[in-house]
Amino acid sequence: MSRKTAGLCLGLSAALALGACTTTDPYTGERVRSNARTGVLAGAAGGALLGYLTNTSKSEQGRKNALIGAGVGALAGGAVGLYMDKQQAKMRQDLAGSGVDVQRQGDNIVLNMPSDVTFAVDQSDVQSRFYPTLDKVADTLVAYPQTTIDVVGHADSTGAADYNQRLSERRAASVADYLISRGVLRDRLYVAGRGETQPIASNATEAGRAQNRRVEIVVRPFTG
Repeated sequence: MSRKTAGLCLGLSAALALGACTTTDPYTGERVRSNARTGVLAGAAGGALLGYLTNTSKSEQGRKNALIGAGVGALAGGAVGLYMDKQQAKMRQDLAGSGVDVQRQGDNIVLNMPSDVTFAVDQSDVQSRFYPTLDKVADTLVAYPQTTIDVVGHADSTGAADYNQRLSERRAASVADYLISRGVLRDRLYVAGRGETQPIASNATEAGRAQNRRVEIVVRPFTG
């Protein structure tokens, strides 16, 4: 299956998913719509994200168990900061000039991918010109396996909230599926869409809306 085909299949499956039950975000404790998980699960007939979703349907402990079972060792003490420092430096070097913003939040690394460099307008398929950038992200994630990865889609407030929610989910799923196709262990992933609920800029201006249309990848040290 080609890179583009893989993204198309997963995005279409997510779009066709049914149901609006809720689940608990393993990091914030918030009750959120489970459309992201349901949609990705529907698109996981080939096994893309099924392992993570099955293992963590109730808690973050499932993901930890999956990583331990896969032989991924936990980081501890001073090794955490050094490990993340090296990974951040590698990402900053590889992603310079790509349009992807690399930030550090404590021990976590946050990659902010604006939709204008990742997706065409109102589309959820990763643009082919962005493949080389995601390849570099995937290569670094594979080289530094002692981390978990959250892929979260966001939208601006233009249009209906339900539509924006689904679009954010499909975009996050496309990015996650691509990373998996490049060798990233699926059990490391948490995939979700937040729609228009978490803006980082004002939706009153085009510049602000452009910032709000994004996919974030949050890389966290695996400490067991």
